[in-house]
Amino acid sequence: MKRIPLSYCSNGIPFLSFFTNSISGSAFTVVRPYSSSHTNTVNENVKCLDDAVIVFHQMVRMKPLPPVVCFAKLLKTIINMKHYSPVISLFREMQKLGIPIDGFILNIVINSYCLMHRADCGFSVLPIYLKKGIPFDTVTFNTLIRGIFAENKVKDAVELFKNLVRDKICEPDEVTYATVMNGLSKRGYTQKTLSLLRLMEQGNTKPNIFNYNIVIDALCKDGNLDAAINLMNEMKQKGILPDIVTYNSLIDGLCKLGQCDKVRTLFSEMAVNLNIYPDVHTFNIVIDGLCKEGKVADAEEVMKLMVGKGVEPDRFTYNAIMHGYCLRGQLDGARRIFDSMIDKNIEPDIISYSILINGYCKKTKVDEAMQLFREISQKGSKSNIVTYNTMLQGLFKVGRIGDAEKIYAGMLSTGPTPNIYTHSTLLNGYFKYGLVEEAMSLFIKLERKGEDIDITLYNVVINGLCKNGKLDEAHAVFEKLSFIGLLPNVRTYNVMINGFCLKGLFDEAKDILRKMEDKGCFPNNLTYNVIVQGFLRCNRISEMASFMKEMVGRGFSFDATTTGFLVNVIRENPSVLDMIPELRSEKNQ
Repeated sequence: MKRIPLSYCSNGIPFLSFFTNSISGSAFTVVRPYSSSHTNTVNENVKCLDDAVIVFHQMVRMKPLPPVVCFAKLLKTIINMKHYSPVISLFREMQKLGIPIDGFILNIVINSYCLMHRADCGFSVLPIYLKKGIPFDTVTFNTLIRGIFAENKVKDAVELFKNLVRDKICEPDEVTYATVMNGLSKRGYTQKTLSLLRLMEQGNTKPNIFNYNIVIDALCKDGNLDAAINLMNEMKQKGILPDIVTYNSLIDGLCKLGQCDKVRTLFSEMAVNLNIYPDVHTFNIVIDGLCKEGKVADAEEVMKLMVGKGVEPDRFTYNAIMHGYCLRGQLDGARRIFDSMIDKNIEPDIISYSILINGYCKKTKVDEAMQLFREISQKGSKSNIVTYNTMLQGLFKVGRIGDAEKIYAGMLSTGPTPNIYTHSTLLNGYFKYGLVEEAMSLFIKLERKGEDIDITLYNVVINGLCKNGKLDEAHAVFEKLSFIGLLPNVRTYNVMINGFCLKGLFDEAKDILRKMEDKGCFPNNLTYNVIVQGFLRCNRISEMASFMKEMVGRGFSFDATTTGFLVNVIRENPSVLDMIPELRSEKNQ
């Protein structure tokens, strides 16, 4: 057996010598087949964590002890119930009682640590293998690699993989390669994923369909369809036939590029050449793609086709078409799909309700949205934060402030915890209707509670105060930012500059402009347009012309709003055009 190189940290816990930093993450559950009649008792008697603990204590008192596979099965059952910490506790009790431990159990313990976001503790299990003479297997390191990737520590995961190969600790198999490739591809490292596939092709462990599918999917997500199709053709030449997963990736890539019309060719190739037929996921990809292109009628035709092929639409199918209709503002069509889903005995989920509620709110049909919102709780479900925020926004849009406050109160009592977007919606709503006192009362409460308030919320308050003519109060909040250690962003400065411009205080506006540059926050196109609009609004054309030179010199230009202002000014006073040489020269070109 190969001994893994170990070193000891100051606390005496052994770790891999090349990996001493704290790691956390999650991993997929280790699945191992167990073939013992004793394990049936675990499945029958364990329905919850308390049952599992009772069965464990019954097992440890039995003489003779049940086979070690029964303990492994029990721990595995607890993991499947998403209770990870108890697995560690029971494992430690097994150690104290001297109960035999095998590689299956150690892999389960490592996986539990990874699922607890403590892959570092997973490494501390490795010395037990050495102490008990249990050989490492690929499951052990596949689990650790997944755990490290889940922490987004890509370099550490790759380093672990390299050490496995270099030091011949454990021969990586197709799953090991797939684990690394999957971790890389999901984090945007498509070329590195492809390079690893090429390395695999040259080594002893040859890639299988799963390895190729990971790379093809990554290429498709990058919009590199030509490379994906070329790789699929390479795969075919090596005798590895594509499967439904391969084609789903290609179809998804085409749809995301707005080329749903080309999917028909792939459907034909699948069925005629390879006897592969689209599954519900395949049809859903096409339906979702068509809906996002605005082709909802075509999407419904595809749904009819899938039913004709014996593939039943699922909740995602209906949700995608509902969303498509809502995007087009065709709420009757969305509601029809919603009702037909219920007729087919498919229970709408919170996403279904949220799609329709959002559609109604955007069309200011708030009563219909409220009816659906109440229906969620009546059916024993709970609205999520997105549904609540959508409902709040819809109510404020039509001025139903009292109802919005009731919704917010419901969130505080039984609903999801309000987030930044919730409070931004409330503050914007109050300011929109001139309820400055209510807005500031809420904001002060949030500050006192130590809520997680970021610059976005301060921007809302500063903007709201400015629009309600409370420039001094807005400036006080702006100045306060430096005392609380919160850095203004370009939005903050633009709001404050606009506030000064609305009051005709251009010296103060330009002073803010210089300050933002001194602070390393550089103005954008909106910054300059706000100031130019202020000059135009106050008919200070000569100053605007002078400022315009600076604006053009920095590569900025008038936006539609500024252009509209200028056109109106020139229409009333054509001589203005002669005061702006830049515009006159453009006109003559």
